[in-house]
Amino acid sequence: MTTSLPEPEPLHALVAALKRLPGIGERSARRIAYQLLQNDRDGAMQLSQALAEAATNLRHCQRCNGFTQHDICETCSNPRRDGTLLCIVETPADQNMIEASHGYRGLYYVLMGRLAPLEGVGPVQLQFDQLVRRACDGEVREVILATNFTAEGETTAHYLTEALETQGLKVTRLARGVPAGSELEYVDASTIAWALMERR
Repeated sequence: MTTSLPEPEPLHALVAALKRLPGIGERSARRIAYQLLQNDRDGAMQLSQALAEAATNLRHCQRCNGFTQHDICETCSNPRRDGTLLCIVETPADQNMIEASHGYRGLYYVLMGRLAPLEGVGPVQLQFDQLVRRACDGEVREVILATNFTAEGETTAHYLTEALETQGLKVTRLARGVPAGSELEYVDASTIAWALMERR
């Protein structure tokens, strides 16, 4: 019979915190914790300070819901962006990928998730009322739905299409140049650029 060694509370707390990250289980969390503490104390301190600063100083942009240090982010306040186009994405990572394609010059709205009823994520949790108000600001002419081509992303796009079309807005969806079942964060920029051009 084997017994595990008693673990110092700070190490236990670090492993528990790392397990909160997506795709990180008990063994991976423990490996990361040991690596930082045993071989990279400076890196551990840098990570700690960066996380604390980000958690303290970042907030949601009042217009696009993305992360910013100010009330309005740089993208939303950029006068060179086309305010008649509003692209809806699930995450900031998806927004970054669309920007990397250099094929879009409009504005964004970041949902910070997607509809997932089985997980308790519905329109209220994603603040769809705030999105509809943003889309109906009088300047937006077309809303581009750039949710992922997963079951949840498709459900989210369908729900938003119905909600926004009743407001008299033109609603388009990324073309199928983006493979079904994929997430924008992992799709190459040229594919995203093509999908934006071929939106329907």
